Amino acid sequence: MHCQMFKAKLAESREVAITVDDSLGDEVEVIVLASKCINKQNRLVPGQSYLAASGKVLDEADLHALIESSADMWLTAGRFAEQFEGEFARFLGTRYCSLTNSGSSANLLALSALTSYKLGRRRLRKGDEVITVAAAFPTTITPIVQHGLVPVFVDVEIGTYNADISQLEKAISDKTRAVFLAHTLGNPFDVASVCRICADHDFWLIEDNCDALGSQFDSRLTGTFGHLATHSFYPAHHITMGEGGAVVTDDQQLFRIVNSFRDWGRDCWCAPGKDNSCQHRFDLQLGTLPHGYDHKYTYSHLGYNLKVTDMQAAVGLSQLRKLRAFISKRRENWLSLREQLRRFESYLILPEPTKHAEPSWFGFAISVKPDCGLTRVQLTRFLESRKIGTRPLFAGNILRQPVFTEQQIPYKVVGQLTNTDFIAENTFWVGVWPGLNESCIDYIIAAFGDFFKSCPHQKSAF
Repeated sequence: MHCQMFKAKLAESREVAITVDDSLGDEVEVIVLASKCINKQNRLVPGQSYLAASGKVLDEADLHALIESSADMWLTAGRFAEQFEGEFARFLGTRYCSLTNSGSSANLLALSALTSYKLGRRRLRKGDEVITVAAAFPTTITPIVQHGLVPVFVDVEIGTYNADISQLEKAISDKTRAVFLAHTLGNPFDVASVCRICADHDFWLIEDNCDALGSQFDSRLTGTFGHLATHSFYPAHHITMGEGGAVVTDDQQLFRIVNSFRDWGRDCWCAPGKDNSCQHRFDLQLGTLPHGYDHKYTYSHLGYNLKVTDMQAAVGLSQLRKLRAFISKRRENWLSLREQLRRFESYLILPEPTKHAEPSWFGFAISVKPDCGLTRVQLTRFLESRKIGTRPLFAGNILRQPVFTEQQIPYKVVGQLTNTDFIAENTFWVGVWPGLNESCIDYIIAAFGDFFKSCPHQKSAF
Protein backbone atom coordinates (compact mmCIF):
# COMPACT_ATOMS: atom_id res chain seq x y z
CA MET A 1 0.00 0.00 0.00
CA HIS A 2 1.73 3.21 -1.14
CA CYS A 3 1.21 6.69 0.32
CA GLN A 4 -1.62 7.69 -2.03
CA MET A 5 -3.47 4.45 -1.30
CA PHE A 6 -2.88 5.06 2.42
CA LYS A 7 -4.52 8.50 2.18
CA ALA A 8 -7.45 7.05 0.31
CA LYS A 9 -7.97 4.37 2.94
CA LEU A 10 -7.99 6.98 5.70
CA ALA A 11 -10.46 9.11 3.78
CA GLU A 12 -12.76 6.10 3.39
CA SER A 13 -12.65 5.41 7.13
CA ARG A 14 -13.99 8.92 7.94
CA GLU A 15 -12.71 8.35 11.45
CA VAL A 16 -9.65 10.58 11.60
CA ALA A 17 -8.00 13.30 9.55
CA ILE A 18 -4.29 12.77 8.95
CA THR A 19 -1.97 14.48 6.53
CA VAL A 20 0.72 12.21 5.09
CA ASP A 21 3.70 14.11 3.74
CA ASP A 22 4.11 13.48 -0.01
CA SER A 23 7.86 13.78 0.45
CA LEU A 24 7.85 10.28 1.90
CA GLY A 25 7.41 9.07 -1.66
CA ASP A 26 5.85 5.90 -2.99
CA GLU A 27 8.79 3.87 -1.73
CA VAL A 28 7.50 4.05 1.84
CA GLU A 29 4.66 1.81 2.88
CA VAL A 30 2.68 3.06 5.86
CA ILE A 31 0.41 0.68 7.72
CA VAL A 32 -1.86 2.17 10.36
CA LEU A 33 -3.91 -0.47 12.11
CA ALA A 34 -5.16 1.96 14.76
CA SER A 35 -6.45 4.73 12.48
CA LYS A 36 -10.07 4.08 13.39
CA CYS A 37 -9.29 4.16 17.12
CA ILE A 38 -7.25 7.35 17.47
CA ASN A 39 -10.14 9.63 18.37
CA LYS A 40 -12.51 7.00 19.72
CA GLN A 41 -11.71 7.91 23.32
CA ASN A 42 -12.71 11.51 22.60
CA ARG A 43 -16.22 10.32 21.74
CA LEU A 44 -17.02 8.73 25.09
CA VAL A 45 -20.76 8.37 25.57
CA PRO A 46 -21.72 8.32 29.27
CA GLY A 47 -23.79 5.26 30.08
CA GLN A 48 -22.55 3.45 26.97
CA SER A 49 -18.78 3.89 27.04
CA TYR A 50 -16.76 2.71 30.01
CA LEU A 51 -15.44 5.79 31.81
CA ALA A 52 -12.09 4.42 32.92
CA ALA A 53 -10.35 5.75 36.01
CA SER A 54 -7.35 6.61 33.86
CA GLY A 55 -6.55 6.79 30.19
CA LYS A 56 -4.55 8.34 27.39
CA VAL A 57 -5.49 11.08 24.94
CA LEU A 58 -3.79 10.61 21.58
CA ASP A 59 -4.28 12.57 18.38
CA GLU A 60 -3.05 12.85 14.81
CA ALA A 61 0.15 14.62 15.87
CA ASP A 62 1.09 11.65 18.02
CA LEU A 63 0.54 9.25 15.13
CA HIS A 64 2.56 11.53 12.86
CA ALA A 65 5.43 11.46 15.36
CA LEU A 66 5.27 7.67 15.55
CA ILE A 67 5.40 7.33 11.76
CA GLU A 68 8.26 9.83 11.42
CA SER A 69 10.38 8.06 14.03
CA SER A 70 9.60 4.66 12.52
CA ALA A 71 10.78 5.88 9.13
CA ASP A 72 14.25 6.47 10.61
CA MET A 73 14.49 2.71 11.29
CA TRP A 74 16.88 3.50 14.16
CA LEU A 75 14.50 1.70 16.58
CA THR A 76 16.50 1.97 19.82
CA ALA A 77 17.01 5.25 21.72
CA GLY A 78 18.23 7.91 19.31
CA ARG A 79 17.58 11.50 18.27
CA PHE A 80 14.00 11.60 19.58
CA ALA A 81 15.06 10.19 22.95
CA GLU A 82 17.83 12.76 23.23
CA GLN A 83 15.43 15.55 22.29
CA PHE A 84 12.84 14.37 24.81
CA GLU A 85 15.41 14.27 27.61
CA GLY A 86 16.40 17.85 26.86
CA GLU A 87 12.87 19.22 26.57
CA PHE A 88 11.59 17.36 29.63
CA ALA A 89 14.46 18.63 31.76
CA ARG A 90 13.77 22.17 30.55
CA PHE A 91 10.08 21.85 31.40
CA LEU A 92 10.93 20.82 34.95
CA GLY A 93 13.88 23.17 35.33
CA THR A 94 16.34 20.37 36.12
CA ARG A 95 19.80 19.84 34.66
CA TYR A 96 19.59 16.17 33.67
CA CYS A 97 17.01 13.67 32.49
CA SER A 98 17.56 9.95 31.87
CA LEU A 99 14.80 8.37 29.80
CA THR A 100 13.91 4.77 30.64
CA ASN A 101 11.25 2.20 29.79
CA SER A 102 8.82 2.72 32.72
CA GLY A 103 8.20 4.59 35.94
CA SER A 104 8.91 1.37 37.82
CA SER A 105 12.28 1.13 36.08
CA ALA A 106 12.88 4.77 36.97
CA ASN A 107 12.33 3.90 40.63
CA LEU A 108 14.70 0.95 40.31
CA LEU A 109 17.37 3.10 38.66
CA ALA A 110 17.08 5.90 41.21
CA LEU A 111 17.44 3.57 44.17
CA SER A 112 20.18 1.54 42.45
CA ALA A 113 22.18 4.70 41.81
CA LEU A 114 22.35 5.40 45.54
CA THR A 115 24.03 2.01 46.12
CA SER A 116 26.95 2.83 43.81
CA TYR A 117 30.47 2.58 45.25
CA LYS A 118 31.19 5.83 43.40
CA LEU A 119 29.28 7.67 46.14
CA GLY A 120 31.83 6.58 48.71
CA ARG A 121 30.66 6.73 52.33
CA ARG A 122 27.22 8.06 51.31
CA ARG A 123 26.28 4.96 49.35
CA LEU A 124 23.39 2.84 50.58
CA ARG A 125 24.42 -0.58 51.87
CA LYS A 126 22.51 -3.73 52.79
CA GLY A 127 20.69 -3.27 56.07
CA ASP A 128 20.37 0.49 55.73
CA GLU A 129 16.86 1.83 56.31
CA VAL A 130 14.68 3.80 53.89
CA ILE A 131 11.58 5.62 55.16
CA THR A 132 8.47 5.23 53.01
CA VAL A 133 4.73 4.48 53.26
CA ALA A 134 2.73 1.26 52.95
CA ALA A 135 -0.20 3.01 51.23
CA ALA A 136 1.74 3.12 47.98
CA PHE A 137 2.22 1.63 44.55
CA PRO A 138 4.39 -1.49 45.00
CA THR A 139 7.26 -0.41 42.78
CA THR A 140 8.13 2.47 45.09
CA ILE A 141 8.90 -0.21 47.69
CA THR A 142 10.20 -3.03 45.47
CA PRO A 143 13.70 -1.64 44.77
CA ILE A 144 14.25 -0.99 48.48
CA VAL A 145 13.70 -4.68 49.22
CA GLN A 146 15.56 -5.88 46.13
CA HIS A 147 18.73 -4.10 47.26
CA GLY A 148 18.68 -5.63 50.73
CA LEU A 149 17.60 -2.38 52.35
CA VAL A 150 14.93 -2.21 55.04
CA PRO A 151 11.74 -0.25 54.32
CA VAL A 152 10.48 1.65 57.35
CA PHE A 153 6.78 2.35 57.01
CA VAL A 154 5.07 5.42 58.43
CA ASP A 155 1.36 6.15 58.47
CA VAL A 156 -0.42 8.61 56.17
CA GLU A 157 -3.02 11.33 56.56
CA ILE A 158 -6.63 10.82 55.49
CA GLY A 159 -7.60 13.50 53.00
CA THR A 160 -4.18 14.18 51.50
CA TYR A 161 -3.20 10.47 51.63
CA ASN A 162 0.45 11.46 52.02
CA ALA A 163 2.98 10.60 54.71
CA ASP A 164 2.17 11.84 58.20
CA ILE A 165 5.10 14.17 58.79
CA SER A 166 4.83 13.79 62.56
CA GLN A 167 5.78 10.13 62.10
CA LEU A 168 8.87 10.80 59.99
CA GLU A 169 11.02 11.96 62.89
CA LYS A 170 9.92 8.94 64.93
CA ALA A 171 11.03 6.63 62.10
CA ILE A 172 14.64 7.80 62.20
CA SER A 173 17.25 5.43 63.59
CA ASP A 174 21.03 5.22 63.37
CA LYS A 175 20.52 3.06 60.25
CA THR A 176 18.30 5.53 58.35
CA ARG A 177 19.92 6.73 55.13
CA ALA A 178 17.11 7.77 52.75
CA VAL A 179 13.48 8.80 52.30
CA PHE A 180 11.54 7.53 49.29
CA LEU A 181 8.02 8.99 48.95
CA ALA A 182 5.44 9.51 46.20
CA HIS A 183 3.09 12.44 45.71
CA THR A 184 -0.15 10.50 46.11
CA LEU A 185 -2.56 10.82 43.16
CA GLY A 186 -0.81 14.04 42.17
CA ASN A 187 -1.16 15.66 45.60
CA PRO A 188 2.30 16.77 46.80
CA PHE A 189 3.48 15.56 50.18
CA ASP A 190 4.68 18.24 52.61
CA VAL A 191 7.83 18.90 50.63
CA ALA A 192 9.15 21.63 52.92
CA SER A 193 9.05 19.41 56.00
CA VAL A 194 10.46 16.34 54.23
CA CYS A 195 13.32 18.34 52.70
CA ARG A 196 14.11 19.91 56.08
CA ILE A 197 14.30 16.49 57.75
CA CYS A 198 16.49 15.10 54.98
CA ALA A 199 18.81 18.12 55.08
CA ASP A 200 19.08 18.04 58.88
CA HIS A 201 20.04 14.35 58.89
CA ASP A 202 21.94 14.19 55.58
CA PHE A 203 19.46 11.69 54.11
CA TRP A 204 19.00 11.02 50.43
CA LEU A 205 15.55 11.98 49.10
CA ILE A 206 13.97 10.21 46.13
CA GLU A 207 10.78 11.86 44.91
CA ASP A 208 8.39 9.49 43.15
CA ASN A 209 6.67 12.00 40.87
CA CYS A 210 5.06 9.40 38.62
CA ASP A 211 1.50 10.51 39.49
CA ALA A 212 2.23 14.21 39.87
CA LEU A 213 3.74 15.64 36.69
CA GLY A 214 2.97 19.38 36.73
CA SER A 215 2.14 19.58 40.44
CA GLN A 216 3.64 22.46 42.39
CA PHE A 217 4.65 23.07 45.98
CA ASP A 218 5.31 26.68 46.97
CA SER A 219 5.10 27.55 43.24
CA ARG A 220 7.91 25.11 42.34
CA LEU A 221 7.31 21.96 40.31
CA THR A 222 7.44 18.67 42.16
CA GLY A 223 10.06 16.31 40.82
CA THR A 224 12.69 19.01 41.38
CA PHE A 225 13.18 18.80 45.17
CA GLY A 226 14.77 15.38 45.65
CA HIS A 227 18.33 14.33 44.92
CA LEU A 228 16.59 12.15 42.33
CA ALA A 229 13.01 12.15 41.07
CA THR A 230 11.12 9.63 38.96
CA HIS A 231 8.38 9.92 36.35
CA SER A 232 6.10 7.56 34.43
CA PHE A 233 4.75 7.80 30.89
CA TYR A 234 2.48 4.77 31.04
CA PRO A 235 -0.89 5.35 29.29
CA ALA A 236 -2.58 6.08 32.62
CA HIS A 237 -0.27 9.01 33.38
CA HIS A 238 -0.24 12.70 32.53
CA ILE A 239 1.53 12.11 29.22
CA THR A 240 2.27 8.79 27.58
CA MET A 241 4.66 7.10 25.24
CA GLY A 242 3.03 3.71 25.76
CA GLU A 243 5.70 2.46 28.11
CA GLY A 244 8.22 4.92 29.46
CA GLY A 245 9.68 6.70 32.44
CA ALA A 246 12.44 9.08 33.46
CA VAL A 247 14.85 9.88 36.26
CA VAL A 248 15.77 13.54 36.72
CA THR A 249 18.47 15.14 38.85
CA ASP A 250 20.66 18.22 39.15
CA ASP A 251 23.68 16.13 40.13
CA GLN A 252 25.98 15.15 37.27
CA GLN A 253 27.50 12.23 39.17
CA LEU A 254 24.08 10.76 39.97
CA PHE A 255 23.05 11.30 36.34
CA ARG A 256 26.00 9.30 35.06
CA ILE A 257 25.44 6.54 37.62
CA VAL A 258 21.75 6.28 36.65
CA ASN A 259 22.73 6.00 32.98
CA SER A 260 25.31 3.35 33.83
CA PHE A 261 22.71 1.18 35.58
CA ARG A 262 20.28 1.78 32.71
CA ASP A 263 22.83 0.92 30.00
CA TRP A 264 24.14 -2.51 31.08
CA GLY A 265 26.30 -1.08 33.89
CA ARG A 266 28.78 0.50 31.49
CA ASP A 267 31.32 2.98 32.78
CA CYS A 268 31.14 4.70 29.39
CA TRP A 269 28.48 7.37 28.88
CA CYS A 270 28.42 7.35 25.08
CA ALA A 271 24.94 7.40 23.53
CA PRO A 272 23.82 4.36 21.49
CA GLY A 273 25.71 4.25 18.21
CA LYS A 274 28.33 6.71 19.44
CA ASP A 275 31.94 6.02 20.33
CA ASN A 276 34.71 7.86 22.18
CA SER A 277 32.65 10.81 23.42
CA CYS A 278 35.17 11.28 26.24
CA GLN A 279 38.13 11.09 23.85
CA HIS A 280 39.73 8.54 26.20
CA ARG A 281 38.28 5.30 24.89
CA PHE A 282 41.66 3.52 24.85
CA ASP A 283 43.52 5.61 27.45
CA LEU A 284 42.09 4.35 30.77
CA GLN A 285 43.01 1.66 33.24
CA LEU A 286 40.09 0.63 35.48
CA GLY A 287 39.73 -2.29 37.86
CA THR A 288 42.50 -4.76 37.13
CA LEU A 289 41.90 -4.62 33.37
CA PRO A 290 44.88 -3.99 31.09
CA HIS A 291 45.61 -0.36 30.29
CA GLY A 292 43.67 0.82 27.26
CA TYR A 293 40.87 -1.73 27.59
CA ASP A 294 37.94 -0.44 25.49
CA HIS A 295 36.07 1.95 27.78
CA LYS A 296 32.79 1.15 26.03
CA TYR A 297 33.09 -2.40 27.34
CA THR A 298 34.17 -1.51 30.85
CA TYR A 299 31.52 -2.04 33.55
CA SER A 300 31.19 -0.14 36.82
CA HIS A 301 27.89 -1.65 37.97
CA LEU A 302 25.74 -4.76 37.63
CA GLY A 303 23.26 -2.98 35.43
CA TYR A 304 20.32 -3.59 33.12
CA ASN A 305 19.10 -2.63 29.68
CA LEU A 306 16.22 -0.26 30.47
CA LYS A 307 16.28 2.09 27.49
CA VAL A 308 13.26 3.10 25.41
CA THR A 309 12.80 2.94 21.67
CA ASP A 310 12.96 6.12 19.63
CA MET A 311 9.34 5.59 18.56
CA GLN A 312 8.23 5.83 22.19
CA ALA A 313 10.29 8.98 22.70
CA ALA A 314 8.79 10.58 19.59
CA VAL A 315 5.26 10.05 20.90
CA GLY A 316 6.37 11.42 24.27
CA LEU A 317 7.67 14.58 22.60
CA SER A 318 4.33 15.10 20.86
CA GLN A 319 2.50 14.53 24.15
CA LEU A 320 4.78 16.91 26.03
CA ARG A 321 3.54 19.78 23.88
CA LYS A 322 0.01 19.13 25.16
CA LEU A 323 0.94 18.68 28.81
CA ARG A 324 -0.20 22.08 30.06
CA ALA A 325 -3.65 21.58 28.51
CA PHE A 326 -3.85 18.09 30.02
CA ILE A 327 -2.98 19.45 33.47
CA SER A 328 -5.60 22.18 33.17
CA LYS A 329 -8.32 19.67 32.27
CA ARG A 330 -7.36 17.36 35.13
CA ARG A 331 -7.66 20.25 37.58
CA GLU A 332 -10.98 21.30 36.09
CA ASN A 333 -12.42 17.79 36.40
CA TRP A 334 -11.14 17.38 39.96
CA LEU A 335 -12.68 20.69 41.04
CA SER A 336 -16.03 19.76 39.47
CA LEU A 337 -16.11 16.47 41.37
CA ARG A 338 -15.03 18.15 44.61
CA GLU A 339 -17.74 20.81 44.37
CA GLN A 340 -20.60 18.54 43.33
CA LEU A 341 -19.83 15.65 45.69
CA ARG A 342 -19.83 17.92 48.77
CA ARG A 343 -23.49 17.15 49.33
CA PHE A 344 -22.57 13.54 50.08
CA GLU A 345 -20.06 14.33 52.83
CA SER A 346 -22.29 12.66 55.39
CA TYR A 347 -21.22 9.43 53.65
CA LEU A 348 -17.86 10.33 52.14
CA ILE A 349 -14.50 11.83 53.06
CA LEU A 350 -13.42 13.95 50.10
CA PRO A 351 -9.79 14.70 49.20
CA GLU A 352 -7.93 17.83 50.25
CA PRO A 353 -4.89 19.39 48.58
CA THR A 354 -1.79 19.71 50.70
CA LYS A 355 -1.26 23.19 52.14
CA HIS A 356 0.94 25.34 49.86
CA ALA A 357 0.41 22.91 46.97
CA GLU A 358 -1.22 23.19 43.56
CA PRO A 359 -1.72 19.58 42.50
CA SER A 360 -1.77 18.24 38.98
CA TRP A 361 -4.30 15.59 39.87
CA PHE A 362 -3.97 11.95 38.83
CA GLY A 363 -7.25 10.84 40.38
CA PHE A 364 -10.03 11.82 42.79
CA ALA A 365 -9.69 9.94 46.08
CA ILE A 366 -12.80 9.09 48.08
CA SER A 367 -13.13 7.33 51.44
CA VAL A 368 -16.43 5.86 52.61
CA LYS A 369 -17.09 6.79 56.24
CA PRO A 370 -17.09 3.56 58.25
CA ASP A 371 -20.09 4.62 60.37
CA CYS A 372 -22.40 5.57 57.49
CA GLY A 373 -23.96 2.12 57.08
CA LEU A 374 -22.45 1.60 53.62
CA THR A 375 -19.24 0.09 52.32
CA ARG A 376 -16.70 0.84 49.65
CA VAL A 377 -17.52 -2.43 47.92
CA GLN A 378 -21.19 -1.52 47.64
CA LEU A 379 -20.40 1.89 46.16
CA THR A 380 -17.70 0.74 43.75
CA ARG A 381 -19.83 -2.16 42.53
CA PHE A 382 -22.65 0.27 41.80
CA LEU A 383 -20.35 2.68 39.96
CA GLU A 384 -18.84 -0.13 37.91
CA SER A 385 -22.36 -1.31 37.02
CA ARG A 386 -22.88 2.19 35.59
CA LYS A 387 -19.67 1.83 33.54
CA ILE A 388 -17.67 4.13 35.82
CA GLY A 389 -14.16 2.91 36.50
CA THR A 390 -12.88 2.74 40.07
CA ARG A 391 -9.55 1.82 41.60
CA PRO A 392 -8.37 1.19 45.18
CA LEU A 393 -5.59 3.42 46.44
CA PHE A 394 -2.98 1.13 44.89
CA ALA A 395 -1.80 -1.52 47.39
CA GLY A 396 -3.96 -0.13 50.21
CA ASN A 397 -1.63 -1.46 52.87
CA ILE A 398 1.22 -3.31 51.15
CA LEU A 399 1.93 -5.23 54.36
CA ARG A 400 -1.46 -6.95 54.06
CA GLN A 401 -0.76 -8.05 50.48
CA PRO A 402 0.35 -11.66 49.80
CA VAL A 403 3.80 -10.46 48.75
CA PHE A 404 4.45 -9.60 52.41
CA THR A 405 2.15 -12.00 54.26
CA GLU A 406 3.48 -15.07 52.40
CA GLN A 407 7.18 -14.18 52.50
CA GLN A 408 9.74 -13.26 55.11
CA ILE A 409 10.63 -9.75 53.99
CA PRO A 410 12.47 -7.61 56.57
CA TYR A 411 10.73 -4.31 57.36
CA LYS A 412 9.93 -1.96 60.22
CA VAL A 413 6.73 -0.13 61.14
CA VAL A 414 6.34 3.11 63.07
CA GLY A 415 3.14 3.05 65.12
CA GLN A 416 0.05 1.12 64.10
CA LEU A 417 -0.55 2.32 60.50
CA THR A 418 -4.14 3.04 61.53
CA ASN A 419 -4.91 5.33 58.60
CA THR A 420 -3.19 2.99 56.17
CA ASP A 421 -5.51 0.20 57.31
CA PHE A 422 -8.45 2.60 56.97
CA ILE A 423 -7.45 3.19 53.34
CA ALA A 424 -7.24 -0.54 52.69
CA GLU A 425 -10.81 -0.90 53.92
CA ASN A 426 -12.53 2.28 52.75
CA THR A 427 -10.71 4.27 50.05
CA PHE A 428 -10.92 4.28 46.25
CA TRP A 429 -10.58 6.77 43.43
CA VAL A 430 -12.26 7.75 40.18
CA GLY A 431 -10.82 9.40 37.11
CA VAL A 432 -10.11 13.01 36.23
CA TRP A 433 -8.04 12.37 33.09
CA PRO A 434 -8.54 14.79 30.18
CA GLY A 435 -10.46 12.30 28.05
CA LEU A 436 -13.38 12.74 30.48
CA ASN A 437 -15.40 15.68 29.20
CA GLU A 438 -18.02 17.68 31.08
CA SER A 439 -20.83 15.27 30.26
CA CYS A 440 -18.75 12.38 31.62
CA ILE A 441 -18.09 14.19 34.89
CA ASP A 442 -21.78 15.12 35.20
CA TYR A 443 -22.70 11.48 34.64
CA ILE A 444 -20.30 10.33 37.36
CA ILE A 445 -21.75 12.85 39.82
CA ALA A 446 -25.30 11.80 38.97
CA ALA A 447 -24.39 8.15 39.56
CA PHE A 448 -23.30 8.97 43.11
CA GLY A 449 -26.67 10.64 43.64
CA ASP A 450 -28.52 7.61 42.29
CA PHE A 451 -26.57 5.32 44.59
CA PHE A 452 -27.27 7.26 47.75
CA LYS A 453 -30.95 7.76 46.86
CA SER A 454 -31.28 4.00 46.57
CA CYS A 455 -29.79 3.37 50.01
CA PRO A 456 -32.21 2.31 52.75
CA HIS A 457 -30.64 4.71 55.27
CA GLN A 458 -30.18 7.78 53.09
CA LYS A 459 -29.25 10.91 55.00
CA SER A 460 -30.22 14.53 54.60
CA ALA A 461 -28.08 15.24 51.52
CA PHE A 462 -31.22 15.01 49.41
